[in-house]
Amino acid sequence: MGTQHTAASRLTTLGWAAGLATTTAVGCLAYGALIERNWFTIREESVPVLPPGSKPFRVLHLSDIHLAPGQQKKTAWLRGLADLKPDLVVNTGDNLSHPDAVPPLLEALAPLMEFPGVFVPGSNDYFAPRFKNPFGYFAGPSKLPNANAKQPIALDTQALHTGFGMGGWVNLTNRAQSIPMNGIRFDFSGVDDPHLNRERYAGWPRGSATQDSAPHVKIAVVHAPYQRVLDHFTTEQADLILAGHTHGGQVCIPGYGALVSNCDLPTWRAKGLHDWDANGHTTPVNVSGGIGTSRTAPVRFACRPEAVVLTLTAKS
Repeated sequence: MGTQHTAASRLTTLGWAAGLATTTAVGCLAYGALIERNWFTIREESVPVLPPGSKPFRVLHLSDIHLAPGQQKKTAWLRGLADLKPDLVVNTGDNLSHPDAVPPLLEALAPLMEFPGVFVPGSNDYFAPRFKNPFGYFAGPSKLPNANAKQPIALDTQALHTGFGMGGWVNLTNRAQSIPMNGIRFDFSGVDDPHLNRERYAGWPRGSATQDSAPHVKIAVVHAPYQRVLDHFTTEQADLILAGHTHGGQVCIPGYGALVSNCDLPTWRAKGLHDWDANGHTTPVNVSGGIGTSRTAPVRFACRPEAVVLTLTAKS
């Protein structure tokens, strides 16, 4: 009798624990899907990369918007970012999450196109996301579809880039360009998405024979921060690298951080400003935690969606 009573008690305890775990998991999922993914924030950083004596220069870094029609909270927040009055907007790709998202995206970003800007694409500026098991996100970097797989839906990348261009933003897809701003020559070098193996290096812009003696700063722009790309730009002595793609891990463990980076970047670098070392050189890298989510896993946990304001200051 006593043994049966003990066994029943254990089963009751296990059932209670399983129920509590299920309730907690459902609660976390609901919080991540209904609250945190729309709990937008602005991260601020300061980076001493400008020539000595330069005045501060504010860069608004946007990445991984993943807009779909009907996302009114995200759209309103994006439009409100113009109140920050940045000196420059840098968009590191993955703007879209639906074939019909180009017009609402351009409308959402229209106030920001009043400011100078540069951009590079991500894979979700070329192809709509395919529905798949959301837990597959934690299996490691996503793969390109093989020849026998169902091919992704192509997005209107040309319309997106044309809209950005008409707004005055400069396309840095495998291109380099100089833009003078605030008395400083900003030399940009950008690449197409390394996650699709499309990066081609254009080097740094070349001008006059005495250009290196003039006040200038080198900024590299990329969507996915694969180590090979960070190594290249650091070796080429970039002053700053801006990237996105990781979503900051999207679902993180409080006190631990990201479980995945969706590339070969160490997970502890999945979001934030860090120094990258390669071949005797060091370059600060800002990886945005992103604004949107994967369409097939519309949840964030312990990883709020963010835009980043980087205040570039003079080197000491």
